[in-house]
Amino acid sequence: MPPIEREPVTAADARDNLSDLINRAAYAKERVVLTRRGKPLAALVPLDDMKLLEEIEDSRDAADIRKRLAAWERGGRKGIPLETVAKTHGVKLAKRRGVSR
Repeated sequence: MPPIEREPVTAADARDNLSDLINRAAYAKERVVLTRRGKPLAALVPLDDMKLLEEIEDSRDAADIRKRLAAWERGGRKGIPLETVAKTHGVKLAKRRGVSR
């Protein structure tokens, strides 16, 4: 069952009702949009939604790393060093035996 989206909640109302809003997100699986001066500011979402977003983000990062690594292996080594790409994406490179960097 998809999460429920309700009317946005002002930041001021959220301060007064935080416990209720957390319960709505955690147990009722609601996505609660917080606003300030009528503009969306942030959201409280069920933990499962956040985990899914992180998985999507990780998948996109991995695809980008594979694409850059393939370009690097095809001869793009003169462009961005592999270490720079790995650092940019928060990837720790394994040490390779017999290969100096």
